[in-house]
Amino acid sequence: MSEARAAVEPAGTDTTVPAASGAHQFWRRLRAQRAALAAATVVALLVLVALAAPLLTALEGQDPTSYHPALIDSARGGVPIGSFGGAGADHWLGVEPQTGRDLFARLVYGARVSLGVALAATVVQVAIGVTVGVASALGNRWVDQLLSRATDIIVSMPLMIMSLALLAIVPSSVPRPVLVTLVIGLIAWGNIAKIVRAQTLSLKGLDYVSAARLSGWNTWRIACRELLPGLAAPVITYAALLVPINISVEAALSFLGVGVKPPTPSWGQMLTAADVWYQAAPQYLLLPAGALFVTVLALTVFGDGVRAALDPRAASRLRIGTGRRDKTGKTGETSGADKAAADRGADTAGNSAGSPNSAGSPNSDKEATV
Repeated sequence: MSEARAAVEPAGTDTTVPAASGAHQFWRRLRAQRAALAAATVVALLVLVALAAPLLTALEGQDPTSYHPALIDSARGGVPIGSFGGAGADHWLGVEPQTGRDLFARLVYGARVSLGVALAATVVQVAIGVTVGVASALGNRWVDQLLSRATDIIVSMPLMIMSLALLAIVPSSVPRPVLVTLVIGLIAWGNIAKIVRAQTLSLKGLDYVSAARLSGWNTWRIACRELLPGLAAPVITYAALLVPINISVEAALSFLGVGVKPPTPSWGQMLTAADVWYQAAPQYLLLPAGALFVTVLALTVFGDGVRAALDPRAASRLRIGTGRRDKTGKTGETSGADKAAADRGADTAGNSAGSPNSAGSPNSDKEATV
């Protein structure tokens, strides 16, 4: 808890909150979502495969760039020899048509490129978006107007068209994975800047931020000590949903021929080379497409789980209008008809108690005496 927030607490209030309480609640909510946990497991396995790509290819005894012309049938146009694309003990998933390069090696090395580009582009987007959003919210009117209009321009730019234009004019000497990362990161930061600006405007009016300003803290210290912790939840949520989008963008750019260039393996680049082999060698198309589909699906489900875990109101919204169930299975809430019947019964009982013929009336006492 920050110093400014502790300063505005009422006297006698215990402000010692465990530092790990927020993280504990987050993990508790995340563990309650089985789909998110399954998606997290899949993402962890994919990251582990990408990091261990050199070890896995060494175990197979292959590499992603070596040609094996003896394993393809040139008389049939370069189709791999053998069943399942030439899969066997030496080539676990077979070889590529025409080149004979090992398909398993290119697939796991392609995971490094696709995941690495997506994660690095997300970091660039978050860094620029948070900086612009916080500066826009904390700056004066002219700074806010300038940065807001620049953000609107960035948001209105079509990502794919701008990426195609930039990647087409950049010299081929620039490493393509680095170039694709920078292009995606520098074009697609507008939405997160808008989210951060709106959240910062709502946070800067709170009491502890006002107390920090009155105590003489400068803008930089207020942003780092008071505002950034409050921005963590929406930023992490949006970043988790940006990763699968960036993977799809990288794959699309590579598929269109302006992304990662061969011999560097990438799932999108593999799909580009496999589009004419879906009948002769279907595994050449299905393997990178399946890996891309599973990765995007797992990251999307995990990102949605992170969003729900970071939002404490997500579970309470589902319980609005529902009542506690008793042992008979009926809800604890009373319907409108039951309430009306209960009110009529109460009115009847009240009228009976106040009538002359009731047991507590004078006439009743006289009759009892007689």
